[in-house]
Amino acid sequence: MKLLPFIYVFLGGGLGSVIRYALSRLFAGFRLPLSLPLATFTSNMVASLLLALLVGMSLQQKGLSQNQALFWMVGFCGGFSTFSTFSMENWQLYKNGDFLWLALNVLLSVGIGLLCFIVVAKNFSAAAQ
Repeated sequence: MKLLPFIYVFLGGGLGSVIRYALSRLFAGFRLPLSLPLATFTSNMVASLLLALLVGMSLQQKGLSQNQALFWMVGFCGGFSTFSTFSMENWQLYKNGDFLWLALNVLLSVGIGLLCFIVVAKNFSAAAQ
């Protein structure tokens, strides 16, 4: 078994996790009248958009080596986005009775994340033709 692919995933995941933590600290300084967990929402949307762009680039075979894909797609996007925190924050919204924010968080997060892939995939498909 080769060790190098694991190192790329490890380094990318570490970078993504550190940037995710910095983003959460940045958002902690803002007091918005919203119950929506904006740091998690933002990191998940940025990671979805970045992953969609990288997948599109990979489909067109534009400059992503295997190691770069492991670093950015598996490592960085995996470390930067966070489904576990998304689930925990939705549980907290549920426990607090913030059912509207819970529904909005789930619908917006899943909807916008999917929309990123749809828009990017269409653009890469159109460019390939």
